[in-house]
Amino acid sequence: MLSSKDLSRISEEELLRLLQQEETKEQAFSVLLKRYSPRLYAVIRRIVLFHEDANDVLQESLYKIWKNIALFKGNSRLYTWMHTIATNEALSHLRSEKYERKVPLSTSEYDLAEILMNDPYFDGDNAEALLHAAIATLPEKQKLVFQYRYFDELSYNEISQLTDTSVGALKADFHHAQKKVKQHIEIESD
Repeated sequence: MLSSKDLSRISEEELLRLLQQEETKEQAFSVLLKRYSPRLYAVIRRIVLFHEDANDVLQESLYKIWKNIALFKGNSRLYTWMHTIATNEALSHLRSEKYERKVPLSTSEYDLAEILMNDPYFDGDNAEALLHAAIATLPEKQKLVFQYRYFDELSYNEISQLTDTSVGALKADFHHAQKKVKQHIEIESD
């Protein structure tokens, strides 16, 4: 067994190797949690409106990562694979009946911004709340592409790998999303 100090400095490739061995999996997973949980939570929170729901989705994502780590083939970076799992779990959560009952269909952009501003876990000013409210109005695919480009600063090639979508289609989705977000913010700022 490696010391926790040694484990905290290991590369992603070495971490993956340790995660895929039964005798080191648990200790390596603790490192994975410390290293990646905050980033995965941020990914989920940009999709899921409520903090409690985002925590639930994070736990479900981490469970799937734990359960399926042995199946990971290394065709992408470990974080990219985990990011995909977290995103898919967040989108599944949005589609669930439970979530639909929490956020009524009549919820306006103003209501969404108010929900965000009243959330003690949302640390942003009015401009950020307005941005998130604008993003919430986007169609699901445009929202995802916008979040990957704007927040995660992923390249179109990386997004293409995550979503199995052509680079051209992603560029079009991002362009349309940018226009809609800009229009929404301009209208709401007046």
